[in-house]
Amino acid sequence: MYDVTVIGSGPGGYIAAVRSAQLGFKTAIIERYATLGGTCLNVGCIPSKALLDSSEHFFNAQNHFGEHGILLKDLKVDFGQMIKRKTDVVTGVTKGVQFLMKKNKIDVFTGHGSFVNKNKIAVKNDKGEVTEVETKKVIIATGSKPATLPGLEIDKKRIITSTEALELPELPKTMVVIGGGIIGVELGSVYARLGVKVQVVEYMDRLIGTMDRDLGKELLKVLKKTGIEFFFSHKVTGAKVKGKTVTVTAEDSSGAAVEFKGDYCLVCVGRKPYTDNLGLDTVGLETDKRGKIPVDPHTLQTKVEGIYAIGDVIDGPMLAHKAEDEGVLVAEIIAGQKPHIDYNLIPNVAYTWPEVSSVGKTEDQLKEAGTEYKKGTFSFKASGRAAASGDTDGFIKVLADKTTDEILGVHMIGPRVADLIAEATAVMEYRASAEDIGRMSHPHPTYSESFKEACLAASDNRALNA
Repeated sequence: MYDVTVIGSGPGGYIAAVRSAQLGFKTAIIERYATLGGTCLNVGCIPSKALLDSSEHFFNAQNHFGEHGILLKDLKVDFGQMIKRKTDVVTGVTKGVQFLMKKNKIDVFTGHGSFVNKNKIAVKNDKGEVTEVETKKVIIATGSKPATLPGLEIDKKRIITSTEALELPELPKTMVVIGGGIIGVELGSVYARLGVKVQVVEYMDRLIGTMDRDLGKELLKVLKKTGIEFFFSHKVTGAKVKGKTVTVTAEDSSGAAVEFKGDYCLVCVGRKPYTDNLGLDTVGLETDKRGKIPVDPHTLQTKVEGIYAIGDVIDGPMLAHKAEDEGVLVAEIIAGQKPHIDYNLIPNVAYTWPEVSSVGKTEDQLKEAGTEYKKGTFSFKASGRAAASGDTDGFIKVLADKTTDEILGVHMIGPRVADLIAEATAVMEYRASAEDIGRMSHPHPTYSESFKEACLAASDNRALNA
């Protein structure tokens, strides 16, 4: 009998298992695939960032090394090696998770888990053999899978998802990307940098619709420089494969029919919770219309006592770090502790170049809520560190309460802002004012100074270098 059993070994699941073991619980984890780590480590966050870095190196060598006095000739892409390196990175991090299971004495069961009852889970391996795991508490952390559109059949050969995009057999000449959200712009960037003609077809009227509007506008300007073409307010109606060509049909904003052709069609229209064949009905659980499992917002316990759910299968953004925080929270609640998560302060990141990051409220959200605010921005064109590295695209925007000066939202696009957003998240946890940050010393020359300058601009319109 285990104290805690976790179904799913992605970032939320394996972190929940580690924290449970640290708290003294006898812990098991169930994973249907041969390698641990879930979508993020195997076919999501980690491999996509590996390819983003590789493609960025090539793009810079091709377009910017000359500025630094580094002259190259006969530059070309070894796409096979690029994919191999990505695979090696994935292997390393998944082995790291395996080590953590061994280190923390967590028992790993490989196979598909489904409820027999609230305290028993059947694990069926690929040979059809079934092992039953008895447990006092269960944490469902089964993550999500790529979503698709009505009338659009993904064949995983020419009409593909993000999973197949990380394992293409050759570098295509053309690619149609359906969706201008974070996954679409990241993977579109990878291939555009490598010389692929990329067309992005987006239903909304802007990029990265979950983030602040100004970030999407700036990112659009930058990505156009890499040759990506964008088609907004287009509703995709279908896609057909003939030979080695995919034809994507759509309707533009006027309702007129249009077509896009490419060697591949990459479908990036979001993700949906993975709860297939979990036996939820066996224990009296149901999903909502979005396929998510309802939970208590404070404890993340389902309506069935002793069964919890975290990450992509519950409400909220589908982010690895959000799932990790929830995994820790549930383990500590089971231990009788009083943890909490401020969901307003879960940062979001797009790993394009320049990077895009955001935490707190957007301007649209503040306007909708009727909150009076003030705004400060600082361009990386005025940053000495950005000038030295040649990364002057982008800006940092700080939104602060008009009366109290408390920072309500921070939105960044620029070099290394995926890391810079952590400072904003930390100070917002302590309800810092824009003036607080403006009075803190930041090392010179660094990208972080731009956050200080944006805070000075928001606090009293007194940025020193703008």
